[in-house]
Amino acid sequence: MKRRHLLQMLAGVPASAVLLAACGKRKASPNALKPDARVLALGDSLTFGYGASPETAWPAKLGELTGWQVENAGVNGDTSAGALERLPALLSAGSYDAILIGIGGNDMLRGVSPASTRENLAALIEQARAHTPHVAVLATPAPDAMRAAVGSLSDATFYEEVAKSGQALLVAGVYSGVLSDAALRSDRIHANAKGYAQVAEQLAEQLKAAGWR
Repeated sequence: MKRRHLLQMLAGVPASAVLLAACGKRKASPNALKPDARVLALGDSLTFGYGASPETAWPAKLGELTGWQVENAGVNGDTSAGALERLPALLSAGSYDAILIGIGGNDMLRGVSPASTRENLAALIEQARAHTPHVAVLATPAPDAMRAAVGSLSDATFYEEVAKSGQALLVAGVYSGVLSDAALRSDRIHANAKGYAQVAEQLAEQLKAAGWR
């Protein structure tokens, strides 16, 4: 077809159709996980789903939203030191396409020094990144009864620092936002089924924005 005729044809095509065609050819993000990816969710009672049934914990809900096989490795009462002890065995027992780390809340509640928690988180990220480049850290809010009462919890600052230095994806504001809402909590520091569903939805959104899906 001659170029002049081609240009005449294109001139009659709506701009929206051209944009749709271009979008249709857009390649998936190079960071995207495969549809049936195996994902390890390492954490404490918030990962375990304390305050709700196992099938409503956020790892289970995240699996439903994404199609990923999300393994719940949350342990009630666990600390960053405990997670660091558990991680090598978990990694040697399976191969994961992504690792989500949500730990540190119990450290803060028990008065563990922030320096120790940062050190343990850094080691967790390092081990996880040696296993897969897809590593995300879920920030936990700093315990503050007054801020919780008025619904304005905020993430502990060291999560951003450690995630950045370890080249991990920071998932910010999810736990703090959910736990700031009394309607989404089962007690002072745990979510209920509705809250865990919110965690999964917001986590899925942030992972999508990062190109993981």
